[in-house]
Amino acid sequence: MFKDNWIQVLAELEQRGEPCIMVTVVEHKGSTPRDSGTKMLVTEAGCYATIGGGHLEFKAMELARHMLAEGEQAMRVERFNLGASLGQCCGGMTTIMLEPVVRPRHHLVLFGAGHVAKALVHILATLPFRITWIDSRPEEFPASLPEGVTAVVSDEPVDEIDEQPAGSYYLVMTHNHQLDLELCARILKRNDARYFGVIGSRTKRKRFDYRLKERGVDAAALANMICPIGLAEVTGKHPAEIAVSVAGQLIAAYQGEVVSNQAIPAAQAEHA
Repeated sequence: MFKDNWIQVLAELEQRGEPCIMVTVVEHKGSTPRDSGTKMLVTEAGCYATIGGGHLEFKAMELARHMLAEGEQAMRVERFNLGASLGQCCGGMTTIMLEPVVRPRHHLVLFGAGHVAKALVHILATLPFRITWIDSRPEEFPASLPEGVTAVVSDEPVDEIDEQPAGSYYLVMTHNHQLDLELCARILKRNDARYFGVIGSRTKRKRFDYRLKERGVDAAALANMICPIGLAEVTGKHPAEIAVSVAGQLIAAYQGEVVSNQAIPAAQAEHA
């Protein structure tokens, strides 16, 4: 694709939270495919605009995809002798800059649009998350949503689980305990969540453990279900306090900390 349409594409990638590398020709000498200032965007699966094609562009794409695969966030600068090192007939010198411009976002699936969920969404929207927010009640969603948040009104929230990408984060906090149970069963059946939390008291946890075991869910799978959710150090009952606590736990999860069930005060009981 030769058209220099990278600005529009960059906005679309940002909206989707899809990581990309911007490749910019920062210096050129002699005969080169394109001049300084030329840009293209490279994603894991695509390339938008062009820095001139040929071996130079191929090498730039290779470097960019290596950066994406390794999760590199630092800018890189590479210089190429087009004739000697890349075998291109133009024979000039080109220096390119490779810059991560859309950082990866973690995908969170949030079930329920109650008070805690509303408070939580506004916090998570400032963090590297893209959020699919699901509820059966359209009137519960705010009139405007933060960037990166998609509201889904569904009469069958459980069926939405099958549509989510592998490695998603899940939070279950609906207004209906039976629905919470059905959501838990389906999420555990998928067995590919990076994080899975359920709002509720220790009593709710014990009840769910018993009923899920009756459905054939083993102890190892149940150990991956965090309930109650949030940081043990935060004991407040206000929706905003619970939201901050849960956000802290999610940050720990995406930073690579092992999140496990612990002795968390039952502050969530009245919101579960």
